[in-house]
Amino acid sequence: MLIKILGAHNLESKSCQCVSLLIDDVLAIEAGALTSNLPFSAQQKLKAVLLTHQHYDHVRDVPALGMNFLLHENTIAIYSTRPVYEALAAHLLNDIIYPNFMARPPEKPIVDFKVVEPGRPEHIAGYSVLAIPVNHAVPTVGYQITSADGKTVFYTSDTGPGLADCWRQVSPELLITEVTSPNSYEEFARRSGHLTPALLQQELECFRELKGYIPQVVLVHMNPLSEKETEAEIAVVAETLNATIRLGHEGMRIEI
Repeated sequence: MLIKILGAHNLESKSCQCVSLLIDDVLAIEAGALTSNLPFSAQQKLKAVLLTHQHYDHVRDVPALGMNFLLHENTIAIYSTRPVYEALAAHLLNDIIYPNFMARPPEKPIVDFKVVEPGRPEHIAGYSVLAIPVNHAVPTVGYQITSADGKTVFYTSDTGPGLADCWRQVSPELLITEVTSPNSYEEFARRSGHLTPALLQQELECFRELKGYIPQVVLVHMNPLSEKETEAEIAVVAETLNATIRLGHEGMRIEI
């Protein structure tokens, strides 16, 4: 399983993009930086996109992806929860901001939106995919993805502390999770459903207590304005836990 990080941050600039992951060139997770980081030919290779929640930095490229597939007379499957479907239909693909590719053309919509149910495994693009609720400001799911040869990654998406129930349901080789802000922003992180390095340490200690190990960890959704501070604090967490914890970056490739 080859995972490419197309976007690793919660802000966008010339060098930073919003979160998007790509697995084996066919399965995307999040649409924060899909069209801005993939050539048209690579976009057409996508078999499915998984969305975790409706916040703009996670769904922003859905309209552009839909337009690309329309002009290529092709369809793209997008999987997420009912609240995400409702948010896209009401606020983004609403025939005002952008055409509703989930309903157009009527005979064969460009975006084939499929609702996932947390806790029920799905077979998507050749992978076993399990959606699991996490703690964020709006209803959000993470995804455990298992390849045909048994390689497993779990992506939490945006989440705050309190992941014990989630950890009980997953056993990944690779954990991709978030750390939005340095420790000085802990009150903000708790209020908005995010993690700091100290909060991440608590969650990884909980994971180890429940599962007996800590997988390799890659972090995304960093605020680039405070990333150096976050990176220094994460180095302390990694040393304390004797764990492999790395900050993700645009263009990063991880093979498991």
